[in-house]
Amino acid sequence: MANSLKGSRTEQILINSFAGEAQARNRYTYFSKVAKKEGYEQISEIFLMTAENELEHAKLFYKLVGNNTNAHVDAFYPFKLGTTEENLKLAIAGEEEEFSVLYYNGEIIAKEEGFLEVSDTFRHVRTSEQHHAKRYRELYENLASGTLFKKDKEQTWICRKCGYVYLSKEAYPVCPCCKHPSSYAQLLCEKY
Repeated sequence: MANSLKGSRTEQILINSFAGEAQARNRYTYFSKVAKKEGYEQISEIFLMTAENELEHAKLFYKLVGNNTNAHVDAFYPFKLGTTEENLKLAIAGEEEEFSVLYYNGEIIAKEEGFLEVSDTFRHVRTSEQHHAKRYRELYENLASGTLFKKDKEQTWICRKCGYVYLSKEAYPVCPCCKHPSSYAQLLCEKY
């Protein structure tokens, strides 16, 4: 980068973004454990996968800040751990704020200050956060409406434990193959 980030608005946004992503990673790890305990294996796994995405975002922001040994974080972060349904709502709100406000503003300000690489990074990370929000919203709606394991039409389901595949309107209470509970069932998605 030709310009120095030191003391710029972009630098502070990167510092806050690093802290936010690091905290989101930990929150999603906690949310994953709650989902697993409540019997939502797929949601647990999605929280963990998203936590790893947030780790990568934190790394990107950390590298862009460079060597700044003492940085002040100026932001608010949620400290709440609820049910899986509540945690999904919190996750949706956080992801929506990141892609529509925080990283949108970061992209614009970085561009205005001449930090095009940083602006591009915010733009790319925004697409990830938008996808996270969409995925969490769909999971929340399925959970809240009671359709996570039960659909109106026949669907192809797969057991996450043994790979047993079957056609049904709802997940089996117990997998006929490996005898694991329906918490291991999910819709089969095979678009590769």
